[in-house]
Amino acid sequence: MRRIKEYLVSFLFILLFLIAYVTNQNAGGTLPGAGGPSATPAATESAPADAATATPTAEGSTSVAPTSAVQMINFNRGLQPVVRDDAYRTTYEIFVYSFRDSNGDGIGDLNGIREKLDYIADMGFDQIWLTPVHPSDTYHKYDVDDYCAIDPAFGTMEDYEALLQECHARGIHVLLDLVLNHTSDTHPWFRAATDYLRTLPAGKDPVFEECPYVWYYTFSREPMDGFVPLEGTSWYYEARFWSEMPDLNLGNEVVREEIKNIVQFWLDKGVDGFRLDAVTSYVTANPDANIEFLKYLTDTCKSIKPDCYLVGEAWTDRLSIANLYASGIDSLFDFPFSNAEGVIRSTLNGSYKASDFVEAMKLAEQAYGEVNPNYVDAPFYTNHDMGRSAGYYAQDDGPVTKMAYALSLFMPGNSFVYYGEEIGMKGAGKDENKRAPMYWTADASAPGMCTGPEGMDDVQMKFPPLDEQMSDDLSLWRWFTEVIRVRKAFPAIARGRTETAEGVCDESVAAFFRRSADDGDVLVVMNLRDQAATKDLSALGNLQLAAVLNTSEESISYDNGSLNLPAYSIAVLTPTAD
Repeated sequence: MRRIKEYLVSFLFILLFLIAYVTNQNAGGTLPGAGGPSATPAATESAPADAATATPTAEGSTSVAPTSAVQMINFNRGLQPVVRDDAYRTTYEIFVYSFRDSNGDGIGDLNGIREKLDYIADMGFDQIWLTPVHPSDTYHKYDVDDYCAIDPAFGTMEDYEALLQECHARGIHVLLDLVLNHTSDTHPWFRAATDYLRTLPAGKDPVFEECPYVWYYTFSREPMDGFVPLEGTSWYYEARFWSEMPDLNLGNEVVREEIKNIVQFWLDKGVDGFRLDAVTSYVTANPDANIEFLKYLTDTCKSIKPDCYLVGEAWTDRLSIANLYASGIDSLFDFPFSNAEGVIRSTLNGSYKASDFVEAMKLAEQAYGEVNPNYVDAPFYTNHDMGRSAGYYAQDDGPVTKMAYALSLFMPGNSFVYYGEEIGMKGAGKDENKRAPMYWTADASAPGMCTGPEGMDDVQMKFPPLDEQMSDDLSLWRWFTEVIRVRKAFPAIARGRTETAEGVCDESVAAFFRRSADDGDVLVVMNLRDQAATKDLSALGNLQLAAVLNTSEESISYDNGSLNLPAYSIAVLTPTAD
């Protein structure tokens, strides 16, 4: 009897093993320890029919998805990021107040960002720019009360330090938004200056030794353009943006010493660099003085931390941006390509030819490089001061919006993306609408959701929330993830010089080489119109299809030098030795 029981146990064990083996083979897997392949295959023109792809979830974990009907999901699976520790990054701008709430008060905060670092990293971003986190009475925090503290609504200094640590553990750099053109009118410096002036006898001039803070700002007894009256006195002070944002006197050496201490404080904390607010306004109507101050600031930061990265907001034209590069600053936002009036939108709505976009990139590279050969462009499409891009194309159900951001992300430099753009959030008109809560889910009362700035209109979204988009291989979120995957797999895209692909680039198709001595060459061919296009690439040498980006289930093909592109699609090709 005992022997029979042993046989039965052995039989059941073998039967269970065989069932597990058959089930696993039908799923396309291998049994643990069976020695099946583990390496990810290189990108080929078609992926194996039984392949699967790992898909991040909204909570940061991964699930295995079956083979997709969308070509890029299978084709690009083997692409791996090429990591470079330099300034050519892919940066995610976070408007802190509206991103993620960790404590249930409806206000975004630092710990909320920490909760979503895996989400940010999984998309491929390796740098974040946080809008100001300093104490301030406004929701946007662009009027600072204390440059070396954290606004309590956002958390504590310990929270910020923990965020830095967790970002760096994931290879994510952190940029602090540094607002130096002005302070808040409740900043201790301004309060000390105005309290002193209010007690000063009529007709008496201020004395530096009695109150040096008067010289931190610009005061006048005469009304002047850009000056506002100081209540209760005969004095006026410079405040170009708003009466509650008094302008700092950045030519004052004592102010500059204060600024040096501020950047020292944050660099010692581990900040990787600074986004500089309103750099064209440091000294009103004096470009040379602005360049001089930017040079001082750049030199000061790099004397403390040589690889400190600086990017400046210069909302102006190409020539003026080029002139500011004489300061030696790393980057300036490339405003001519952005917004509803910029090169990108004009190209997608047909006002510009596709070839005009390529020429505009080349002109920018030439203009900036002639002034500062070491510049790193900072392309972007929208930011917290602009209407969101999903509202630029009223009749579009996705493809045009996708291609517009691909144009931005395929520009050379350190590319910036505003939070929520990856899911096509909407918001225009008043500033509050442009800073609506991150659309994690349709349930506005769900944990982590923010309430948004006071006075914000009821913004109706055009595309689904993130949690719905993550399961859709043709969603905007999936598109962003794939575009960034391609950008990072071919470092020449961010670091190379643009050269027109003659004979291919035309009114509908943007075709250009990105050439790099260190990272090789890539050919990018973008169909920017709603009709399929076929291009003969045989005159461009021996090429292979290396990556694809599709806005539909129609596939890109390349055979014997002939490239077939469906409407609104992108092919990346690389040279072969044959």
